[in-house]
Amino acid sequence: MADFDVHLTDAVIGAEVTGIDLARPLTGAARAALDALLDERSVLCFPGQRLDEAAYIAFARNFGSVRPAIPPRPDWSPDGFPEIMRVSNIKHDGRDIGHGDAGSVWHSDMSFTAVPPRATLLYAREVPVRDGVTLGATNFASAVAAHAALPAATRARITGLEAVHNVYGRRAGTGRSVNFDAERKALPDVAHPLARVNPHSGAMALFVNTGECIAVPGLGDDEALALIAELAEFIQQDAFRLRHDWRVDDVVIWDNGAVQHLATFDYHWPAERRLLWRLTVMGADDIEYEIE
Repeated sequence: MADFDVHLTDAVIGAEVTGIDLARPLTGAARAALDALLDERSVLCFPGQRLDEAAYIAFARNFGSVRPAIPPRPDWSPDGFPEIMRVSNIKHDGRDIGHGDAGSVWHSDMSFTAVPPRATLLYAREVPVRDGVTLGATNFASAVAAHAALPAATRARITGLEAVHNVYGRRAGTGRSVNFDAERKALPDVAHPLARVNPHSGAMALFVNTGECIAVPGLGDDEALALIAELAEFIQQDAFRLRHDWRVDDVVIWDNGAVQHLATFDYHWPAERRLLWRLTVMGADDIEYEIE
């Protein structure tokens, strides 16, 4: 590979990239190689990075256009950088400085939008540690590997079917506890294929989860929710999973159309602080998403 070293994980996804300084502009060769590596391995970790907000955003733009979260939350972003959302359990003056329970269910980021993002990035600024053990890991599961392993009968059954995605999963009975403002509650439901072609890599992946999928058009409620649960549980098998234990200054990017992720909430405020910067990358500069 150009300009850096790649160390593959033992899982079906994941690679650690070393020997690269993300604060410096990438060469054309490095940019193309990382783009291809993301398509191949779905989750990339760059340890030991020292980035300010502008450099972090500049790196993310190597993979597509960077957009603020939906809806924008100025109180969760560093001043002047609405593209960055803090993911954190830290409070200032009794108020959250970021999204405190992000990743509380298995999901693909913003699957409830008409054009889900290509990738998500997290940059670890503070990591909780207890008795020498790092807390707050992020778990990933390959929806591409899961689709490839589906029984033929299941693959045939879901061909042509869609799932309806809603930010709260309000009819799925998941018990999700996220409290957002009225703008987010007003987002319309969106349907995506249960088996979706990744628009960037071309890989086929399951695109369904119990946290945000609420119906399958053409199926009754009980049958639809049972199918959603069956496929979601299939994706979460250990054979398709990767666990990332965070270190301060890790940058991790993942292919949002290829994997799902889940946070580990084994840390506590105020003694065990966690702070990450999140960025969302769309597929191309000419792709837009809208809030109706």
